[in-house]
Amino acid sequence: MYKDFYKPTNYVNRELSWIDFNGRVLDEALDPHNPLLEQANFVGITQSNVDEFFMVRVASLHKLSAAKVTTTDASGMTPEEQLEAVNDKEHQMVERRYRVYNEHVLTELARHDIQILRERDLPERDYEFTRRYFNDELLPVLTPMADDASRPFPFINNGSLNIAVKLHRKKHGKPANDPVLEGDQEVAGQTPEPHEDRQHHGNKFATIRVPSIYKRLVKLPEKNHFVLIDDLIQEFMAVLFPGYKIDASGTYRVMRDMDLDVAEEDTSDLLRSVQHQLRAREHGQVMRLEIGNHFDHWLEERLCENLHVAENAIYRVDGPVDLSFLKKLSGMVDGHDDLRYSPFKPYLNPILDMDHNIFDAIRQKDYLMQHPYDDFQAVVNFIHQAALDDATLAIKMTLYRVSGNSPIIKYLGMAAQRGKQVTVLVEVKARFDEKNNVRWARRLEQMGCHVIYGLAGLKTHCKLALVIRRDEDGLRRYMHLGTGNYNDVTAHFYTDMGVLTCDYELGSDMTNLFNMLSGFARPKYFHKLHVSPNGIRDFINEKIDQQIKIAQSGNPALIGMKMNSLSDKQIIAHLYEAAAAGVQIRLIVRGITCLRNDLPELHGNIQVHSIVGRFLEHSRIYYFSGNDHEEIYLASADMMTRNLNRRVEELFPVTEDDTKARAISIFHEMWHDNTKAWRLVGNHYVKMHPDGQKPVNSQQFFMDEATALRKEEKHERKNKKHFSNVFETLTKHVSGLRLNKPATNEKE
Repeated sequence: MYKDFYKPTNYVNRELSWIDFNGRVLDEALDPHNPLLEQANFVGITQSNVDEFFMVRVASLHKLSAAKVTTTDASGMTPEEQLEAVNDKEHQMVERRYRVYNEHVLTELARHDIQILRERDLPERDYEFTRRYFNDELLPVLTPMADDASRPFPFINNGSLNIAVKLHRKKHGKPANDPVLEGDQEVAGQTPEPHEDRQHHGNKFATIRVPSIYKRLVKLPEKNHFVLIDDLIQEFMAVLFPGYKIDASGTYRVMRDMDLDVAEEDTSDLLRSVQHQLRAREHGQVMRLEIGNHFDHWLEERLCENLHVAENAIYRVDGPVDLSFLKKLSGMVDGHDDLRYSPFKPYLNPILDMDHNIFDAIRQKDYLMQHPYDDFQAVVNFIHQAALDDATLAIKMTLYRVSGNSPIIKYLGMAAQRGKQVTVLVEVKARFDEKNNVRWARRLEQMGCHVIYGLAGLKTHCKLALVIRRDEDGLRRYMHLGTGNYNDVTAHFYTDMGVLTCDYELGSDMTNLFNMLSGFARPKYFHKLHVSPNGIRDFINEKIDQQIKIAQSGNPALIGMKMNSLSDKQIIAHLYEAAAAGVQIRLIVRGITCLRNDLPELHGNIQVHSIVGRFLEHSRIYYFSGNDHEEIYLASADMMTRNLNRRVEELFPVTEDDTKARAISIFHEMWHDNTKAWRLVGNHYVKMHPDGQKPVNSQQFFMDEATALRKEEKHERKNKKHFSNVFETLTKHVSGLRLNKPATNEKE
């Protein structure tokens, strides 16, 4: 292997690459092919994305920097250097995000009379509406909190919207029955300070938390006009401070270190430990403080002093703090369907609905599904039928993320209550789903399921369901293996792939894997399944080596990979080696890309695309072609060190002729996308354009394909119903003739 491929200059820092990815998402807000309300939604998505980035990735860098760690990443940067570079780059991204918001989103929305107005600009009728809304709805709920000698600075929750207030006692003293703020009493016999000096030296600080139970946008009557709730509160909040004059106020928000750090080897009760960590992380260190550009300087100093915020972690924004409210805008606008994506209904193969025996269907052939184009309901039906089926003996399943009202949880509980053995691995360390998963784990146990939590020190990230049935010819294992979570909500807007199969060797592998997860089994090998830690890395390295040998023999060799992120240094170096040997490499990477494709030794053999569109690309595909032989695999794992070394992941082949051909065609269709794809050039991406070629939008292609299948299925059902009615009519007619026919001889 080329040692020079490990040089830091050959790699892009993963955190900076992630910020670039979020920039590609922001670019969707400027794409005229996207309906306007969807453009606004993309701005909101970038805000939510960066919030999570700071809560986890930036928080991790803070910890490493505070611990004086000086080791470097693949690109040669120390944690301190990364932290500085990340803040510098994100400050630039914030400026760009607010330019898009102010100069594009607001301007274009106004053309359709959809407006987000400032409270002080409202006409009298709307102003009166907001005043009543404040008095009737908000005032009873709001709680101003002071910071003075007797009341310490209040705790500011992660991600919450807050209003900082600077105020002072009015010149004419305290009104009757008005509580006195500590430190403001006048001592008898002493002359009070002149009013103007008191206003300078007697500033008081208070903060008001904006209640999260209310929508951020308040809709005005009869129009698609809105005001922000924090703006509304600031307009009328003087009533909260009788006897005091408000000098300044402003909305602010903090993002804290919210990463979960559970030392599993130190606890025998993982569930309790996770619950303890969930409580502790609410008080994590502040990673970012967001304030408006014109935020009062005294208030800013007060916040920084009490929240311990460094200068480069202060983000001053040219507009409303926290733009994630734009994700809700579309749902609050009346009418304007032309400003939203056209509704899309996925295709459900009728053989996989509840009116058919899914297990009989799977015995005949494998079924490849690509969500959201293929309806995730097929997977839900698979578990539902297993729960109802008298022949089902046991169900084993891994759950990483599920929805808040998961039907799969319901059917697993139903199966247990019907006497089937149900074993569920619930990953309670799934980031930001910990609380939800702890709740589901408890619920599953109450319903009679056996709940396990995986292996110490490893997250279980694989997506597997195993159903054991007693068929007429003996026990048989039916499986679903997928690239994404068993979440019926995100399945509508995440692209993922899965296979329903009863392949014997995969069934044996799945049994061994579940025994490993629940007990002390350590399988010596798997037949078709490849399992991390280590197993997937070894397999991918083996396949790359095979392609290198094919290329070195003078024959064409191709490696195709689709994933969310590519950051593992060893895998990247191995791909560099393959490219140098003549292997053609096509990578589709949605997010982080630490690889550069402009090294002269690569001879231009590595091409990288990134698709950002209506749906979040989440499927993982690994494709190898050479010597007139093609292989394609699906996986739960990206090519990231954590997925390959520190998680339980699965990678599996797609082998039946029709499903294999379809999986390969899906990869090729995505590769030829020239409408929603970006192309990597060295260490940055540029947007692709058709440039005279036929425009290809792969997501739209798959939607159109699903719609055509639904129409065809509907037409076939209609014809079947028609011929069934005709046959039924003819049968009745013939029967009637026979009943009314006069008697003849017995021979007739």
